[in-house]
Amino acid sequence: MELSKLIANCNVISIKGDEKTDVSAITSDSRQVKPGSLFVAVEGICTDGHSYIGKAIEEGASVIVYDKPLIDEFFSRVTYIQVENSAIALAMIASQWYGNPSAHLKLVGVTGTNGKTTVATLLYEMFRRQGYASGLLSTVCNYVNGEKFPTTHTTLDPVTLNRFLRMMVDAGCEYAFMEVSSHAIHQKRVYGLKFAGGIFTNLTQDHLDYHKNMQEYRDVKKSFFDDLPSDAFALTNIDDKNGLFMIQNTQAKKYTYSLKNMADFKARIFEKHFEGTDIEINGKPLTVRFVGLFNVYNLLAVYGASILLGLNEEDVLRTLTVVKPVAGRFQTIRSPKGFTAIIDYAHTPDALINVLNAIHDVLEKKGNIITVVGCGGNRDKTKRPIMAREAYRLSNKVIFTSDNPRFEEPQDILNDMLAGLSEDERRDVLTIADRREAIKTACALAKPGDVVLIAGKGHEDYQEIRGVKHHFDDKEEVEKLFFGN
Repeated sequence: MELSKLIANCNVISIKGDEKTDVSAITSDSRQVKPGSLFVAVEGICTDGHSYIGKAIEEGASVIVYDKPLIDEFFSRVTYIQVENSAIALAMIASQWYGNPSAHLKLVGVTGTNGKTTVATLLYEMFRRQGYASGLLSTVCNYVNGEKFPTTHTTLDPVTLNRFLRMMVDAGCEYAFMEVSSHAIHQKRVYGLKFAGGIFTNLTQDHLDYHKNMQEYRDVKKSFFDDLPSDAFALTNIDDKNGLFMIQNTQAKKYTYSLKNMADFKARIFEKHFEGTDIEINGKPLTVRFVGLFNVYNLLAVYGASILLGLNEEDVLRTLTVVKPVAGRFQTIRSPKGFTAIIDYAHTPDALINVLNAIHDVLEKKGNIITVVGCGGNRDKTKRPIMAREAYRLSNKVIFTSDNPRFEEPQDILNDMLAGLSEDERRDVLTIADRREAIKTACALAKPGDVVLIAGKGHEDYQEIRGVKHHFDDKEEVEKLFFGN
């Protein structure tokens, strides 16, 4: 593609070289450069792409896009494009390269601390079940209609993201649903995409290893709604204290959902059990296969978005009665010994509280809760003592263990968690760094009628230790203990 077309929507400061040159590939990763590539130098969290401009040119890059002053010499065979913001330029170039695919889809973004995966995945399933070709970009997996692709990030980089959207358009998809993380919004990974709608789930503490404070985290989320066009919808949870704040400056059409207040989409809960929940949505009764207040909010968001996208209400309600929880989200496994194990991705204080409260609601003090929980390494350390305290408060027995320690020592993470408890409380807690042993111990302690909650990793099938991913799946470990193999 001709360079001038690729940069047509970029805020260009200067051009040195031939803007009519033909570009054979685009990338922001110098390792993927091949002859004729356009390389965008973006400053990241750990590395700065400007440091790799020389390597990109050595590998044959014919165009360099950058936003910082260059001190190296300019090569006559290379065209240099200085832009105002490289991250934004990358997003715009990626969209242009793939023919602006988001403009040919009804693309819906889901943002918030918890519930993104469930809402986006259930919307994908909803539309597929109604006969619409659809795509999904999520933490668990990416789908182009029925074709499955593994995932690495909650929200992909702009080039991969637009490539997937183009694949969806080419596969005949009419709808696409995606999780939109605060990192992605802040790093301009979704910049320039045309969204048909945005959904806000909730906001609680997370990612303070990345954002300076909760206000910045909140404001970044809000900016997603600020950028929605006037022909889009903005659907928000008004039971969350930030729900109305998110949509106060959006140009999109505003809609609300709630269990406690007057709203466009309203639900009530009647009966809770481990197989599901009896609820009512906008006056229509139904039984769903999901457990917990937080899941009713998720289903309500799915219902609201489905209606706003034009689906028939009766078809939506019927589908909500048959869809199942997403992998690793309140996934129940019944032990032959009469207790229940629950695998859940809860890795924030609020998510952990939600899951434990949901278990309490169903148990009604007729059994004990044994919780196995850890915290990830090289992530927000401030939430470790909070998660430990809430796990202790809402469980009958707690085992602290390893999650993904990454480049931290597991014992250091456990010590941070233990700091949230008093000396007396620490005596009641078991700390077993080996996650397999921790799960085994919890199941050995459980009696008929009890619940073993294994929190933090959910769908993940690995444990990341010192940069290496080792195969480890909480669900597999439980099934081995219960059924052998």
